[in-house]
Amino acid sequence: MEIEVKSQSENEMVFIVRDAEVPFINAIRRCAMVNVPKIAIEDVNIIKNDSAMFNEVLAHRLGLTPLVSDIDALEGLPLPEDAEWEDFNSGILFSLNEVGPKVVYSKDLISSDSKIKPVYDTIPLVKLKKDEEIIIEASAKVGYGKEHAKWMPTTVCAYKQYPEITFNDVEIDYDCALACPRGVLKSDRRSKKIKILDIENCAMCKSCVRASSNGYINVGYRENDFIFRIETDGAMPPKEVLLKACDVLGEKADKFIKFSEEGGSK
Repeated sequence: MEIEVKSQSENEMVFIVRDAEVPFINAIRRCAMVNVPKIAIEDVNIIKNDSAMFNEVLAHRLGLTPLVSDIDALEGLPLPEDAEWEDFNSGILFSLNEVGPKVVYSKDLISSDSKIKPVYDTIPLVKLKKDEEIIIEASAKVGYGKEHAKWMPTTVCAYKQYPEITFNDVEIDYDCALACPRGVLKSDRRSKKIKILDIENCAMCKSCVRASSNGYINVGYRENDFIFRIETDGAMPPKEVLLKACDVLGEKADKFIKFSEEGGSK
Protein backbone atom coordinates (compact mmCIF):
# COMPACT_ATOMS: atom_id res chain seq x y z
CA MET A 1 0.00 0.00 0.00
CA GLU A 2 1.24 3.47 -0.93
CA ILE A 3 0.10 6.83 0.47
CA GLU A 4 0.70 10.16 -1.23
CA VAL A 5 -0.31 13.44 0.44
CA LYS A 6 -1.71 15.80 -2.19
CA SER A 7 -2.47 18.80 0.00
CA GLN A 8 -2.45 19.62 3.68
CA SER A 9 -3.55 22.72 5.57
CA GLU A 10 -4.52 23.58 9.12
CA ASN A 11 -8.00 22.04 8.84
CA GLU A 12 -7.91 19.94 5.68
CA MET A 13 -5.90 17.03 4.31
CA VAL A 14 -6.20 15.24 0.96
CA PHE A 15 -4.18 12.12 0.20
CA ILE A 16 -4.17 9.22 -2.24
CA VAL A 17 -4.10 5.60 -1.11
CA ARG A 18 -2.97 3.00 -3.65
CA ASP A 19 -3.26 -0.79 -3.55
CA ALA A 20 -5.90 -0.88 -0.82
CA GLU A 21 -9.41 -2.29 -0.51
CA VAL A 22 -12.77 -0.64 0.16
CA PRO A 23 -13.39 -2.30 3.59
CA PHE A 24 -10.03 -1.07 4.88
CA ILE A 25 -10.51 2.49 3.61
CA ASN A 26 -14.06 2.63 4.94
CA ALA A 27 -12.90 1.34 8.34
CA ILE A 28 -10.44 4.23 8.59
CA ARG A 29 -13.20 6.66 7.61
CA ARG A 30 -15.55 5.36 10.30
CA CYS A 31 -12.85 5.34 12.98
CA ALA A 32 -11.91 8.94 12.15
CA MET A 33 -15.54 10.01 12.51
CA VAL A 34 -16.66 8.15 15.62
CA ASN A 35 -13.68 6.69 17.51
CA VAL A 36 -11.28 9.64 17.87
CA PRO A 37 -11.62 11.43 21.25
CA LYS A 38 -12.55 15.10 21.30
CA ILE A 39 -13.43 17.68 23.99
CA ALA A 40 -16.86 19.32 24.09
CA ILE A 41 -19.10 21.00 26.66
CA GLU A 42 -21.31 18.34 28.26
CA ASP A 43 -22.93 19.81 31.39
CA VAL A 44 -24.45 23.31 31.40
CA ASN A 45 -25.82 25.10 34.44
CA ILE A 46 -27.83 28.14 33.34
CA ILE A 47 -28.09 30.35 36.40
CA LYS A 48 -29.72 33.27 34.62
CA ASN A 49 -30.92 33.74 31.06
CA ASP A 50 -32.89 36.87 30.20
CA SER A 51 -32.48 36.40 26.45
CA ALA A 52 -35.16 35.25 24.02
CA MET A 53 -33.27 32.00 23.42
CA PHE A 54 -34.55 28.89 25.22
CA ASN A 55 -32.18 27.31 27.72
CA GLU A 56 -32.11 24.03 25.79
CA VAL A 57 -31.13 25.76 22.54
CA LEU A 58 -28.43 27.76 24.27
CA ALA A 59 -26.99 24.62 25.90
CA HIS A 60 -27.03 22.90 22.51
CA ARG A 61 -25.10 25.78 20.92
CA LEU A 62 -22.50 25.65 23.68
CA GLY A 63 -22.07 21.92 23.18
CA LEU A 64 -21.45 22.35 19.45
CA THR A 65 -18.89 25.12 19.92
CA PRO A 66 -15.55 23.56 18.84
CA LEU A 67 -12.96 23.42 21.63
CA VAL A 68 -9.22 22.88 21.19
CA SER A 69 -8.72 19.11 21.40
CA ASP A 70 -5.19 18.46 20.19
CA ILE A 71 -2.75 16.04 21.83
CA ASP A 72 -1.66 18.57 24.46
CA ALA A 73 -5.24 19.41 25.42
CA LEU A 74 -6.27 15.76 25.75
CA GLU A 75 -3.30 14.76 27.86
CA GLY A 76 -4.33 13.54 31.31
CA LEU A 77 -8.10 13.77 30.67
CA PRO A 78 -10.25 10.69 31.36
CA LEU A 79 -11.86 8.94 28.39
CA PRO A 80 -15.47 7.67 28.37
CA GLU A 81 -14.26 4.12 28.98
CA ASP A 82 -12.43 5.20 32.16
CA ALA A 83 -14.13 4.73 35.52
CA GLU A 84 -13.57 8.34 36.59
CA TRP A 85 -15.16 9.84 33.43
CA GLU A 86 -18.71 9.89 34.79
CA ASP A 87 -17.77 11.95 37.85
CA PHE A 88 -15.32 14.19 35.99
CA ASN A 89 -17.09 17.54 36.12
CA SER A 90 -14.57 19.90 37.64
CA GLY A 91 -11.50 19.62 35.44
CA ILE A 92 -12.52 21.81 32.50
CA LEU A 93 -14.84 24.58 33.62
CA PHE A 94 -16.31 27.40 31.56
CA SER A 95 -18.11 30.50 32.73
CA LEU A 96 -20.15 33.11 30.89
CA ASN A 97 -21.36 36.32 32.50
CA GLU A 98 -22.54 39.06 30.14
CA VAL A 99 -24.98 41.96 30.14
CA GLY A 100 -26.64 43.48 27.05
CA PRO A 101 -27.00 45.14 24.73
CA LYS A 102 -24.47 42.97 22.86
CA VAL A 103 -23.93 39.81 20.90
CA VAL A 104 -22.28 37.17 23.04
CA TYR A 105 -19.55 35.35 21.14
CA SER A 106 -17.51 32.23 21.82
CA LYS A 107 -14.59 34.44 22.87
CA ASP A 108 -16.64 35.46 25.92
CA LEU A 109 -16.45 31.90 27.29
CA ILE A 110 -13.87 31.91 30.10
CA SER A 111 -12.03 28.60 30.50
CA SER A 112 -10.31 27.31 33.62
CA ASP A 113 -7.62 25.73 31.40
CA SER A 114 -5.71 28.01 29.04
CA LYS A 115 -5.05 25.08 26.67
CA ILE A 116 -8.72 24.26 26.24
CA LYS A 117 -10.72 27.12 24.77
CA PRO A 118 -13.03 27.77 21.80
CA VAL A 119 -11.24 27.29 18.49
CA TYR A 120 -12.85 30.40 17.00
CA ASP A 121 -13.61 33.66 18.81
CA THR A 122 -16.37 34.85 16.49
CA ILE A 123 -19.05 32.16 16.87
CA PRO A 124 -22.27 33.97 17.95
CA LEU A 125 -23.96 32.29 20.91
CA VAL A 126 -26.83 34.58 21.87
CA LYS A 127 -28.00 38.18 21.38
CA LEU A 128 -28.82 40.23 24.45
CA LYS A 129 -31.00 43.32 24.46
CA LYS A 130 -30.51 46.24 26.85
CA ASP A 131 -30.15 45.16 30.49
CA GLU A 132 -30.62 41.48 29.62
CA GLU A 133 -28.18 39.28 31.51
CA ILE A 134 -26.84 35.81 31.09
CA ILE A 135 -24.92 33.80 33.70
CA ILE A 136 -23.76 30.28 32.85
CA GLU A 137 -21.44 27.68 34.32
CA ALA A 138 -20.45 24.70 32.18
CA SER A 139 -18.03 21.80 32.15
CA ALA A 140 -16.46 19.93 29.25
CA LYS A 141 -15.58 16.25 28.85
CA VAL A 142 -13.85 14.02 26.37
CA GLY A 143 -16.18 11.97 24.19
CA TYR A 144 -16.60 10.13 20.90
CA GLY A 145 -18.56 10.99 17.79
CA LYS A 146 -20.53 7.74 18.07
CA GLU A 147 -22.26 9.23 21.12
CA HIS A 148 -22.97 12.77 19.86
CA ALA A 149 -22.09 14.99 16.88
CA LYS A 150 -20.40 17.53 19.18
CA TRP A 151 -17.62 14.99 19.79
CA MET A 152 -17.11 14.28 16.09
CA PRO A 153 -13.68 15.66 15.08
CA THR A 154 -14.37 15.67 11.34
CA THR A 155 -16.73 17.87 9.37
CA VAL A 156 -15.84 16.03 6.16
CA CYS A 157 -14.42 12.52 6.06
CA ALA A 158 -14.91 10.85 2.71
CA TYR A 159 -13.18 8.93 -0.03
CA LYS A 160 -13.77 8.11 -3.67
CA GLN A 161 -12.13 5.65 -6.01
CA TYR A 162 -9.49 7.15 -8.26
CA PRO A 163 -11.08 8.18 -11.58
CA GLU A 164 -9.88 6.77 -14.87
CA ILE A 165 -10.69 8.27 -18.29
CA THR A 166 -9.96 6.48 -21.56
CA PHE A 167 -10.80 7.18 -25.20
CA ASN A 168 -11.95 4.77 -27.87
CA ASP A 169 -10.39 4.61 -31.34
CA VAL A 170 -13.21 6.44 -33.13
CA GLU A 171 -13.72 9.95 -34.44
CA ILE A 172 -12.94 12.60 -31.78
CA ASP A 173 -16.10 13.99 -30.20
CA TYR A 174 -15.20 17.45 -28.92
CA ASP A 175 -18.67 18.01 -27.45
CA CYS A 176 -18.01 15.59 -24.61
CA ALA A 177 -15.41 17.96 -23.13
CA LEU A 178 -17.92 20.82 -23.08
CA ALA A 179 -20.35 18.68 -21.09
CA CYS A 180 -17.97 18.22 -18.15
CA PRO A 181 -19.37 20.31 -15.23
CA ARG A 182 -16.00 20.44 -13.43
CA GLY A 183 -13.72 21.45 -16.28
CA VAL A 184 -11.78 18.21 -16.14
CA LEU A 185 -11.64 17.98 -19.94
CA LYS A 186 -10.52 20.50 -22.54
CA SER A 187 -11.00 20.34 -26.31
CA ASP A 188 -7.83 21.09 -28.24
CA ARG A 189 -8.78 21.19 -31.90
CA ARG A 190 -5.31 22.39 -32.91
CA SER A 191 -3.64 19.20 -31.70
CA LYS A 192 -6.81 17.21 -32.48
CA LYS A 193 -7.28 15.66 -29.06
CA ILE A 194 -9.06 16.10 -25.75
CA LYS A 195 -6.81 16.95 -22.82
CA ILE A 196 -7.39 15.77 -19.24
CA LEU A 197 -6.66 18.78 -17.03
CA ASP A 198 -7.35 17.47 -13.52
CA ILE A 199 -8.49 13.88 -13.36
CA GLU A 200 -8.61 13.87 -9.55
CA ASN A 201 -11.38 16.49 -9.72
CA CYS A 202 -13.54 14.14 -11.78
CA ALA A 203 -16.80 13.21 -10.00
CA MET A 204 -17.40 10.27 -12.36
CA CYS A 205 -20.84 11.71 -13.17
CA LYS A 206 -20.43 10.53 -16.78
CA SER A 207 -21.96 13.67 -18.26
CA CYS A 208 -19.25 13.50 -20.92
CA VAL A 209 -20.15 9.90 -21.73
CA ARG A 210 -23.82 10.78 -22.18
CA ALA A 211 -22.91 13.79 -24.34
CA SER A 212 -20.79 11.71 -26.72
CA SER A 213 -22.82 10.50 -29.68
CA ASN A 214 -20.30 7.92 -30.86
CA GLY A 215 -19.05 6.50 -27.54
CA TYR A 216 -15.67 8.23 -27.83
CA ILE A 217 -15.00 8.55 -24.08
CA ASN A 218 -15.13 6.11 -21.17
CA VAL A 219 -15.18 7.05 -17.48
CA GLY A 220 -14.35 4.48 -14.84
CA TYR A 221 -12.15 4.08 -11.79
CA ARG A 222 -9.15 2.22 -10.46
CA GLU A 223 -10.57 -0.43 -8.19
CA ASN A 224 -7.84 -0.34 -5.52
CA ASP A 225 -6.83 3.35 -5.60
CA PHE A 226 -8.63 6.01 -3.55
CA ILE A 227 -8.70 9.76 -2.96
CA PHE A 228 -9.31 10.44 0.74
CA ARG A 229 -10.30 13.82 2.20
CA ILE A 230 -10.39 14.78 5.89
CA GLU A 231 -11.64 18.16 7.07
CA THR A 232 -11.96 19.18 10.72
CA ASP A 233 -13.66 22.01 12.61
CA GLY A 234 -10.29 23.23 13.86
CA ALA A 235 -10.43 21.39 17.18
CA MET A 236 -7.54 19.17 16.10
CA PRO A 237 -5.32 18.91 13.02
CA PRO A 238 -6.51 16.42 10.37
CA LYS A 239 -3.19 14.56 10.57
CA GLU A 240 -3.77 13.86 14.27
CA VAL A 241 -7.27 12.60 13.48
CA LEU A 242 -5.92 10.25 10.83
CA LEU A 243 -3.10 8.89 13.00
CA LYS A 244 -5.42 8.31 15.95
CA ALA A 245 -7.97 6.60 13.71
CA CYS A 246 -5.27 4.24 12.43
CA ASP A 247 -4.19 3.50 16.02
CA VAL A 248 -7.77 2.71 17.01
CA LEU A 249 -8.24 0.47 13.99
CA GLY A 250 -5.00 -1.35 14.83
CA GLU A 251 -6.14 -1.91 18.42
CA LYS A 252 -9.48 -3.27 17.23
CA ALA A 253 -7.71 -5.63 14.84
CA ASP A 254 -5.41 -6.86 17.63
CA LYS A 255 -8.39 -7.55 19.89
CA PHE A 256 -10.14 -9.48 17.13
CA ILE A 257 -7.04 -11.54 16.40
CA LYS A 258 -6.53 -12.30 20.10
CA PHE A 259 -10.19 -13.29 20.49
CA SER A 260 -9.98 -15.57 17.45
CA GLU A 261 -6.78 -17.24 18.67
CA GLU A 262 -8.13 -17.81 22.17
CA GLY A 263 -11.41 -19.12 20.82
CA GLY A 264 -9.60 -21.48 18.48
CA SER A 265 -7.40 -22.91 21.24
CA LYS A 266 -10.29 -24.02 23.40
